Amino acid sequence: MTSGDRGNDPLPPRVVDALRCSVCGDPIGLTDRTLRCGNRHSFDLARQGYVNLLHARIPAGTADTAPMVAARADFLESGVYLALADELARVCADADGLVIDAGAGTGYYLAHVLSAAPAATGLALDVSAVALRRAARAHPRLGAAVWNLWEPWPVGDEVASVLLNVFAPRNGPEFHRVLRPGGLLTVASPTPDHLRELGDLVLTVDERKEERLDGTLGEYFARTGRTEVRRTVELTPQQVRQAVEMGPAGHHLDRDGRRERLEALTEAQEVTVSFAVSTYRRL
Repeated sequence: MTSGDRGNDPLPPRVVDALRCSVCGDPIGLTDRTLRCGNRHSFDLARQGYVNLLHARIPAGTADTAPMVAARADFLESGVYLALADELARVCADADGLVIDAGAGTGYYLAHVLSAAPAATGLALDVSAVALRRAARAHPRLGAAVWNLWEPWPVGDEVASVLLNVFAPRNGPEFHRVLRPGGLLTVASPTPDHLRELGDLVLTVDERKEERLDGTLGEYFARTGRTEVRRTVELTPQQVRQAVEMGPAGHHLDRDGRRERLEALTEAQEVTVSFAVSTYRRL
């Protein structure tokens, strides 16, 4: 069995090799369904196949809730954002070794990348255990671990060949630390036009988002490319609700009459979906 194969193991060996104890930072090994370091700190795998490495509570409103995750899973399954998934898969098609998805959610985008990169194994990191229940089953070469991306990651130095970041927090120092020299960072973010027809039902995208992105990462990475994925799509009323509920506005449905306005929708709406995909090389 190669290091990228899962075999009968509940986590891909390459993922286990990359993970570190979140208490002491030592390497960990997998025995049956428990990860354990030399200092006897242990973490049991959940029934769904992911591992929770957190040992502190996260602030309220940080992790995606069960309704948000269900809305995202159904919306993505409908294929509205498939063009973005295809672009990420194209950009990362040459990946080998480990691909870390920082803020992986349900694993939708990471699974597409792994399907296009047969030599790669994926590690999904996200603060939402609810989302990772789905991510752990999204692809046979994928392992999932619950973690707060703003904290130092329980991942070894220079273990990843590719780091994927889709609509998620960007921790530049940790991105740089876990990527191997010359490794590829791929960041997807909404443009200011994304879902603009929905008005204040969704949170506004900063017009200077790309400038701030380069400023955040410029100390550690050099940008090598940027593409835009843009489509006009027709969303059913249910898809509009899902698009709102699955994003940051999902934490604020009871503000400004959002919930009532969503429930009142009865007709399909034509909207713009627009994303920027930026690639960077580790300095």
